[in-house]
Amino acid sequence: MKLFNKLPLQLAIASTLATSVTAIAVEKNAVNTAKDIEVISVTGTRRSLRSIAQSTVPVDLLTSRDLATTGQLEISQVLAAQLPSFNYPSATLADGTDHAKPAVLRGLAPDHTLVLVNGKRRHSGALLNLGGTVGRGSTAVDLNNIPTSAIKRVEVLRDGAAAQYGSDAIAGVINIILKDADDGGTVSYTYGEYQTQMAGSPQLLSTTADDSGNLSFAKGSDRKLNDGISRTASANAGFSFADNGFLNISIESRNNEPTNRSGIDEREQYNRDVNGALDSREFDFDRYNHRFGKADIEDIAVFYNLGYDFNDTLALYSFASYSNRKGNSGGFYRRAKDSRNLTEVYPDGFLPQIDTDVDDYSFALGLNGETNDWTWDISTNYGLNDFGLGVSNSLNTSMGIDSPTEFDNGSLVYEQYLVNMDASNSFDFGLPDDVFVTVGAEYRHENYQIKAGEEASYITVLDENGVPVAAGGAQVLAGFSPDSATDKSRHNVALFAEFDTYLTEDWNVVLAGRFEDYSDFGSTFTAKLASRLSINESLSLRGAISSGFRAPSLAQTSYKSVSTVFENGVPSEVGLFPVDEPAAQALGARELDAEESVNMTAGFIFTKGNFSLTLDAYRIEIDDRIVLSENLQGPEVEAILVQAGELNTQSVRYFTNAIDSRTQGVDIVATYSLGLQSYGDLRLSAAVNFNDTKVTNVKENPPELEALGGDYQYFARREITRFEKGTPNDKWNLSATWDIDKFQTTLRATRYGEVVDTSSTPEGDEVIAAKWITDLEVAYLPSQQWKFALGANNLFDQYPQDTVSNIGYSDFNQIFTYSSFTPYSLDGRFIYGNITYNF
Repeated sequence: MKLFNKLPLQLAIASTLATSVTAIAVEKNAVNTAKDIEVISVTGTRRSLRSIAQSTVPVDLLTSRDLATTGQLEISQVLAAQLPSFNYPSATLADGTDHAKPAVLRGLAPDHTLVLVNGKRRHSGALLNLGGTVGRGSTAVDLNNIPTSAIKRVEVLRDGAAAQYGSDAIAGVINIILKDADDGGTVSYTYGEYQTQMAGSPQLLSTTADDSGNLSFAKGSDRKLNDGISRTASANAGFSFADNGFLNISIESRNNEPTNRSGIDEREQYNRDVNGALDSREFDFDRYNHRFGKADIEDIAVFYNLGYDFNDTLALYSFASYSNRKGNSGGFYRRAKDSRNLTEVYPDGFLPQIDTDVDDYSFALGLNGETNDWTWDISTNYGLNDFGLGVSNSLNTSMGIDSPTEFDNGSLVYEQYLVNMDASNSFDFGLPDDVFVTVGAEYRHENYQIKAGEEASYITVLDENGVPVAAGGAQVLAGFSPDSATDKSRHNVALFAEFDTYLTEDWNVVLAGRFEDYSDFGSTFTAKLASRLSINESLSLRGAISSGFRAPSLAQTSYKSVSTVFENGVPSEVGLFPVDEPAAQALGARELDAEESVNMTAGFIFTKGNFSLTLDAYRIEIDDRIVLSENLQGPEVEAILVQAGELNTQSVRYFTNAIDSRTQGVDIVATYSLGLQSYGDLRLSAAVNFNDTKVTNVKENPPELEALGGDYQYFARREITRFEKGTPNDKWNLSATWDIDKFQTTLRATRYGEVVDTSSTPEGDEVIAAKWITDLEVAYLPSQQWKFALGANNLFDQYPQDTVSNIGYSDFNQIFTYSSFTPYSLDGRFIYGNITYNF
């Protein structure tokens, strides 16, 4: 038997990182039930096949069929639709975050979840999320660079795993397994668009002047829209070569047109005439002048997965990817009368737009084999994310009419290079069962760069007294100046070991430990103890306790940006500084340390026939969480900054280990399959996550701030409450899949629990009530080759309560109709059709 048949390629890959808990499934068919899936639990050993229910910790497994029946076009949306502990908030008007939205597991930060591809650490994105969204201050893997057409299955480990994988695996691990078929393939095309009516957002019928000479608006029923057309074309094919190898290639192209869920801008757009009368242009002006919704995105991605057996004891594997994303999103509209506008350039005002051009590369190459009863693996892995930023339909006001309207703002680049190796064997230590031992080592090098943009994107023109003549830099997003440019690197070395044995026939114990040494902040040791006890054939108990850590990202330690912001016509320079900059240190910044965590999980597994039930309670305590401070500003701050040599900066923020937190909750998953005789087969599943996060400690102000008095807090209420209430406190996923003759019907209902969009005061908090979202797909399969599907996501066109009726009227509450903290899509009903051909 060939080696990659005897020892599946993904097993050797995953064992490189000594994973003790991730469940790897080999699909016998497309039915995702425990009965129909043969499973290997990857323990870094050559233990024989066993059921996924025998894992010592909770694992969710999504097959390629699960991915194909959601109607979602991005892997983050697919996971959010199917996993109760996974959330993908609707970030919008958040600069580059509109183009690479972060996702969260168990309500923790996006960078608390480690992402693997074929068991190898996936490189992070370069974008640092700085907007007021879930995940503020984090860098995270951009899952949506991985096309669903390339994915064989997704495994989500819901437990801390730093002792197996290293940094970032605090909330859990997402392991994406690429397709590895050596023949056949698929070609697929999906077309969809939003057909919706915006609840609580009326249609503007006409604009007139009232008896007092002020604007008056006639409004109709809720606004109806058809927009956001999405086109996705994909192909996958497998090939065999040289009798002992396979090559599987996937390509996918996505074109998502933008959506717009903005409301009416009732503000006066133009200056009144000398008599105080309204400008006549007010009555014809398009008052849906913002873009509040999904960005305009074009994606293309190519993946390959390759394996070759030299003989029965030596095999080669490789996989790689390239993707490009071009995006465009809107900012805040600059009215004609706005001081940031030049009427000579934009007589009616302008909507500045953010453009992105993101290139993403990855490449992995490795060997695995068997030598003298040792199973071993050695590999190298490279990844790069180049996030280019630009601005269009804008201007640099301080440059006057000589300003360009399009800008190259520079780029952010993250690069990662790994070498890892491990070896596994079993030994007789006199216990009832052999001890399976894995030992290994890993080297990782990281680099983070900020590349400066063109001068017009960041420059601020000064008058003869050195005062800005107007807002500087590209409107909506200033470019990176040479002072912001950076090129920082670090490396770390890890040693790890794992021991897995049965103390009795029914009692499995796994012990793992990992030592890591970083070049920039020191070393850390983590450990994990996991166990599973079989009470009988149906019932098992399982639990784990582990320590974990997350190293500060290079973006958090090296990002620098200074931009000019006008408030009430007064310019100020706002800076985000690394902690080693004098401006940050003068206000209390300290060298960042790693976050440290303790994870505890306990639960049970019950299986009886076609029914299975799992319950897992968890508690995650994290000390020294890395957060972005408040904007520190005021006369006292400016005086300190002058003493620190920052003569032109009035406001400063920096990253800091400011808080401790506790996250606890319960995951419950139940599945049941039953045959309906002549009425086909029905598969039911119900899953729920209850989750609660508390900030248990906010560290005292540093002495530098404390000396300024109580008005200066480096981490305050708004950000604390975002941590605690920014994601749902519960989420339910109910689904039913019915197969009868040549038809497949999938019905899914998801309940998103309450979320709070917080303000600086409790009176300004917007509570987003719980909501059920229903998805439906009906597919017809006339043959084994063809599939035709029609579906609707958010079938009943549900929206959150509009902000005006929720917390009251303001200009911007009217324009931005719903909170962007809403945990489901803000775009309403999405109708789609799909054609798939299998060969």
